[in-house]
Amino acid sequence: MNKDNIPNKSLTAPLPHREGPGESLQYIELYEQARQMIFGHSSDVMNAVRDEAFSDFKRLGFPTKKVERYKYTDIPSLFAPDYGLNLNRFEIPVDPYEAFRCDVPNLSTLLYFVVNDAFYQKALPKVSLPDGVIIGSLRENTDIVKAYYGRLAKTADDGVTALNTMLAQDGLLVYVPKNVVVGKAVQVINILKSPTPVSQHSTPSFMANRRVLVIAEECAEVKLLFCDHTADDCNFLTTQVIEVFAGENSKVDLFCMEETHAKNVRISNVYVRQDRNSSVKHNVLTLHNGITRNKLDLILAGDGAECQCNGCVIADKQQHVDNNTLIVHEAQHCTSNELYKYVLDQHATGAFAGRVYVAHGAQKTASQMTNQNLTTTREARMFTQPMLEIYADDVKCAHGSTVGQLNDAALFYMRQRGITEKEARMLLQVAFIREVIDMVELVPLRDRLHYLVEQRFRGKLSKCEGCKLCK
Repeated sequence: MNKDNIPNKSLTAPLPHREGPGESLQYIELYEQARQMIFGHSSDVMNAVRDEAFSDFKRLGFPTKKVERYKYTDIPSLFAPDYGLNLNRFEIPVDPYEAFRCDVPNLSTLLYFVVNDAFYQKALPKVSLPDGVIIGSLRENTDIVKAYYGRLAKTADDGVTALNTMLAQDGLLVYVPKNVVVGKAVQVINILKSPTPVSQHSTPSFMANRRVLVIAEECAEVKLLFCDHTADDCNFLTTQVIEVFAGENSKVDLFCMEETHAKNVRISNVYVRQDRNSSVKHNVLTLHNGITRNKLDLILAGDGAECQCNGCVIADKQQHVDNNTLIVHEAQHCTSNELYKYVLDQHATGAFAGRVYVAHGAQKTASQMTNQNLTTTREARMFTQPMLEIYADDVKCAHGSTVGQLNDAALFYMRQRGITEKEARMLLQVAFIREVIDMVELVPLRDRLHYLVEQRFRGKLSKCEGCKLCK
């Protein structure tokens, strides 16, 4: 690396480690010392809410297990290690086309890259976008960003969102104007890469704070596919905040797939607001990870809005996946459906907490929440907490949750027909997850996911051919 590109102490120096409340204190001291640097490498719009977020973080700190929505994941301990941050925004050398090659047959997408937390300007699709559509950096297009940034992700309510808002310096903007339909799916590859050379004798730790803003105006349509990958053998921690605004009669599909490694910590908070007659589909798939914590806050604010929220988790070894959802029905004649499925093997831990809130006056609400889970060993642990809170009297709401093991009768039936026990168990697990995968509307991606899920259950890393990220 050129001497001029070597990070200085203030850029990636490890944070001072402290026990207990120090996990919050070290980030408070970091912001106070590096505030000028952070402001200098970001935009006025992002900087406008930064100090308020810092005040909220000082007040809140990291949420502990005593906070109801964080009771299944020890957040402070995840932030305790000494992580380096690229606050000075020096360029990280990476060729995303060499690092990532997607071999999903017949999948034609508009392909973009985000390296750590920065939109990658050097690799853009050659196909022109429809008139008025903007896909680019949050630091640009400030007039659009200013009207929406931070409106849903309230820093006063969540310490992780406050931390992300006070440290995030760049991110991704997806803007689709009124009456515009983006015909091709927008595929965003989130690449985690160390800003410093990785030594064979030590494993560096690096932290990225990513921000995403999605705006679909009236009658707009867009499909978004986010894929998380790691490019280095590092200890990564990523905080991610996504804000989605779905205008009247708009359609937004948001699909998030994580296929990282065991040293990766991912904390993602997604905030969605839907106007009248809008439709949002949110799918989250965890194929391979270390520790993952996903939070979804979705508000049905306009009459006739509908959402479909799906998730599936495949975890083994010591992996931990926690999904927490809150769907708020504020308007009438709205529909929400949730389906989350987990398969946990070895010593893996899973958690699902889903809450549907039906406000006063939100009549004719229809809501269904389902969480189904398989634990294939005695050591695997699953925590599930479905909740309904209803303040309207003309509604149809239901929820259900199950935790169990593979059906012995089905295993016996398959064994009697010459299928080995190992193969039979794999086939039953694939069939269990299939219901979630079948809800993906992109047919080439859906077919590829069925293959990846099968490979995952066979104990193989589901790598795309030619991809160097997961090797």
